[in-house]
Amino acid sequence: MKKVIAIILGGGQGTRLYPLTKKRAKPAVPVAGKYRLIDIPVSNCINSGIEKIYVLTQFNSTSLNRHVTQTYRPSSYSDGFVEILAAQQTPESPEWFQGTADAVRQYMWLFESWNVEEYLILSGDQLYRMDYRQFIGRHRDTNADVTLAVLPVDQKRASSFGLLKIDTQGRILQFSEKPKGDALDAMRVDTTSLGLSPEEALRSPFIASMGIYVFRKQTLIDLLSQNPTFKDFGKEILPRSLSQCNAQAYLFNDYWEDIGTIESFYHANLDLTRHPNPPFSIYDVNAPIYTRSRDLPPSKLHDCQVKDSMIGEGCILDRSVIHNSVVGIRMRVDHGCVVEDTLLMGCDFYQPDTEREADLAMGKVPLGIGENTVIRRAIIDKNARIGKNVQIINKDRIQDANVEERGFCICNGIIVILKGATIPDNTVI
Repeated sequence: MKKVIAIILGGGQGTRLYPLTKKRAKPAVPVAGKYRLIDIPVSNCINSGIEKIYVLTQFNSTSLNRHVTQTYRPSSYSDGFVEILAAQQTPESPEWFQGTADAVRQYMWLFESWNVEEYLILSGDQLYRMDYRQFIGRHRDTNADVTLAVLPVDQKRASSFGLLKIDTQGRILQFSEKPKGDALDAMRVDTTSLGLSPEEALRSPFIASMGIYVFRKQTLIDLLSQNPTFKDFGKEILPRSLSQCNAQAYLFNDYWEDIGTIESFYHANLDLTRHPNPPFSIYDVNAPIYTRSRDLPPSKLHDCQVKDSMIGEGCILDRSVIHNSVVGIRMRVDHGCVVEDTLLMGCDFYQPDTEREADLAMGKVPLGIGENTVIRRAIIDKNARIGKNVQIINKDRIQDANVEERGFCICNGIIVILKGATIPDNTVI
C-alpha cells in the first residue's frame, strides 16, 4: 500500500442533507454520537495500510479542516499524512471545483509528483467498512486501468446511483449515471453472476457504483488531460473510460450507506443502536474508527431508563427515559424527559453551572434538554437549547417544512432542530 495515494472528495455542498450542512461540510456532520463522517474513509485507509491521504474541501470547510488537523497527526518517523487540500483559484484554474473530476484535476500537479502506482478515489460521506487492500488487489490481479467498487441494489434505490453491466470476468461493459424510466430498466441484470442467490438476485437486479474507484496512475492522468471539459467522474469520465481502458468491477456485498439525505442519515444512526447485531458495528477491534480524542469524563446517568441506545462521553442524564436513540457527547438531559427514536448530536462545550443557573433565574433556556420535555423521531443538532415542557413530536404529521426562523425544519417527517437553535419553554412542534 506504499504505492497508493488516497484522495477523499469532501467538497460538495450537501444540499440534500440541509440543514445539517448549513454551517458545515457534509463530511464534517457528526455520526454515531462521537465521530464525523470523514472519520469513516480515513479510518478505512489507516486500517488498510494506506498512509498518504488527501482530503479535498470547498464548501463550509472550517469545521472539517479543524477536525482533520486536530485528529490525524502521524508520527514524525512516518511519511504518512492526512492533508487538507482546499479549493483555490490560480492563473491556470480560476474557478472553484466544478465537480468530482475537476477537483482532482486541479490538484493533479501535486498527485503526479508522488512515486505511486494507483490513486484511490473515495467519498467523504458514506458509512461502511472496507479493506482497501482487497479492492486494490483485485485491481492489480486483473491488470485493470480503473476498478469500481460495486454492490447489488433494488429498483427503489437504483436510480440514485451510477449503474453498470459487466461480463462474466467482471469487466465493465456499460455505465449509466442515475438512469430513469426506460434507461433504468435497460440496466437490469442477472446478479446471480455476482454470487447472489436467485432470491437475492430477484430483490437486487441492478449493479450500482459506490463512488469508490482505484485508477492506475497514468490512466487517470490521461483521462483528465485528454478530456479537459469533463467535470464529473460518474457522468463523464467513467463512461468515456470504458472504450479506452480495462475497467473492472469489485463486488462489495456488505453494509454500505450513502449518507445523502436527512432520512438516510437518520436511519443510519439509529440502526447503530440495534441489539445484538446492528447492520454496521462500530465495535470491530480489528478495524477501529478513529476520531479526535477529547479526554471527556464518563457519562453520568441518575435513575434513568435507557433501552437500545448509545450514550456518548461526558453526558449528564437525570431521571429520564431514553429509547432507541443516540446521545452525543456532553449532552445534558434534565429530569422527566422522554427521548425516543432520536439523534441528539451533543454539544461542543460545557455550560458552566453558574451561567446555567443564571439563565434559569432569568427565564432563559440553558444548553441541553430542559425538564419534562418529550422528543420523538427527531435530530437535535449540536449546541441546541431546548426549554422545559417542550414537545418535539410533529403533532400535525407534516412531511416537509422549513421554519428556520423558529429554529427547526421538517424533512420526510423527521424534525431537525438547527445547530445552536433555542426552542422556548412550553413549545409544541
